[in-house]
Amino acid sequence: MIRVKARPGVSASMPWGTQRQRTKIDALRIIEDEHRSLAAVLHGMLHLVREIRDRNAEPSFAALGAMIYYIDAFPERFHHPKEDQYLFRVLRARYPDAGRLIDRLEEEHRVGAHKIRSLEQALARYQSGGQREFAQFAAAVDDYAEFHWQHMRAEENELIPLAKKQLTAEDWAEIDRAFLGHADPLVGMDAGKEYRALFTRIVNLAPSPIGLGPPSRRRDAH
Repeated sequence: MIRVKARPGVSASMPWGTQRQRTKIDALRIIEDEHRSLAAVLHGMLHLVREIRDRNAEPSFAALGAMIYYIDAFPERFHHPKEDQYLFRVLRARYPDAGRLIDRLEEEHRVGAHKIRSLEQALARYQSGGQREFAQFAAAVDDYAEFHWQHMRAEENELIPLAKKQLTAEDWAEIDRAFLGHADPLVGMDAGKEYRALFTRIVNLAPSPIGLGPPSRRRDAH
């Protein structure tokens, strides 16, 4: 079953380090929850690729397509813009020494958008061209997953501890208001509900044991 879980070495708790930092920060909880949701989808996609490569399983293009759409729609259009426009902006203004780290993470957001286009194209070629295109698709999945593990690790292990140390309660109040407001002007609806529905669709499409769909069949089982 696709499960939402933290990556090794990332704490799910968010203790405050100073007297002014005793209130739970909604923005950090949301970021870490969204990272776990993305990690679950990446784990699911890697599992499907392994099944195709190691067990000669038939590809579930519906599940793979839904997973890639989620990665595009959720982090690239929703999660990363919130980080850029609110958390990164406020931290840069409050603590200019964080500028180099923030520049790197913002550049990774831009690179990630290009990588997801490459992943979409690799899936389209695989679906149209068959098994001869699988190796390139699998390489694109591995590349994107590793890229995002490293990116999320940097945010949780470098940026978030710095933000906890440097930002004031007033800073966090501004950031929390932005992160708690899930209305997405691009779609004109509650984006949080949209992405939860998409995650549920992935779970229903993905074959067991990672989802609720029928088990993968081997191509030579016909």
